[in-house]
Amino acid sequence: MFEKKHQPLLPPPKFAARMARSFGVAILIIAVSLGLGAAGYHFFGKLGWLDALYNASMILTGMGPVDKMDSDAAKWFGTFYALYSGVAFLTTMAVLAAPVFHRILHTFNLDSEDEGDDDDSKSQSKQAKKKGR
Repeated sequence: MFEKKHQPLLPPPKFAARMARSFGVAILIIAVSLGLGAAGYHFFGKLGWLDALYNASMILTGMGPVDKMDSDAAKWFGTFYALYSGVAFLTTMAVLAAPVFHRILHTFNLDSEDEGDDDDSKSQSKQAKKKGR
């Protein structure tokens, strides 16, 4: 998915497209997570759709539940949705941050390769001078 170590740094327009794809994947993860949460709170918690969406979004963002769940099924759903939300949040952040971190690390790698190339060329020119004497 990302360029290899020996490949040049991605040009800014292509990097912007990569970031847009990552943003799209992140939005998809959030939308699916909100949909699952809202459906669960609606069916298990017997909440209206707006209240169910509100509860799901509060859990997904780490703010905590809003409405009290009375049934055991709703409590089980709330427990597992909260656990899932933590993983979904971390996954979303990783999807968004991966291209940025890769670009930074790739830049460092290119810099270190350039320095290594300079050292190799210097040592080769020294060896050539020694052979010429």
